[in-house]
Amino acid sequence: MVIKVICTSINSNLTKFFPIITQCSQIHTSPINAAWTNKENSDFKWQKYNEKIYPPQLPDEEPRPAFVCHQRTNIKYSPWKMWYIASLIRGMSVDEAIKQLKFVLKKGAKDVREVLEEAKVLAVKEHNVEFPSNMWVAESFSGKGKVIKGIRRHARCRPGTVEYKYCHYFVRLEEGKSPKHYYQPPKEPKQQLEDWLAQMRRRKITNSL
Repeated sequence: MVIKVICTSINSNLTKFFPIITQCSQIHTSPINAAWTNKENSDFKWQKYNEKIYPPQLPDEEPRPAFVCHQRTNIKYSPWKMWYIASLIRGMSVDEAIKQLKFVLKKGAKDVREVLEEAKVLAVKEHNVEFPSNMWVAESFSGKGKVIKGIRRHARCRPGTVEYKYCHYFVRLEEGKSPKHYYQPPKEPKQQLEDWLAQMRRRKITNSL
């Protein structure tokens, strides 16, 4: 018993001089600046458009339609894949966009549909929109979020980097009916013929009178 007490006292004294080596369970691979910048709760300028105050309009002016801007940040999804979903619903009414997104098999369609439903509720509560279904998607786009770097094992025990990408999604709903053509519509055959004739008449023959 005395020998055991002496051994424990010697071991406790030796730990003051020799470092203890322990196995690390987690490795920090992100840059040091990411620890100081809280990007998850950072304030974006997109929602500040909701706080903008416009001057009063004259009686003969066209009424300014109400709009609401909404966003969702740091979605665990590729920003390049999210672009296809964001461009799909541009120019649609809100209800039609939500219906179409229910049939999109991409993972990001669920987040976009939830953002549209949140924007409808926000328009009624804070922006005095009477009928939330009478709104259409005026702007819809995605952006690149934070990128977390990790380590993966390659052949011959060599390490390799792997990137976990996040994205942001932004949307603006505007009151009124959706336009017939959000993008530039295709030209009619008569218009194509007129453009071709105008192009032929603009031709210039070099070295001529």
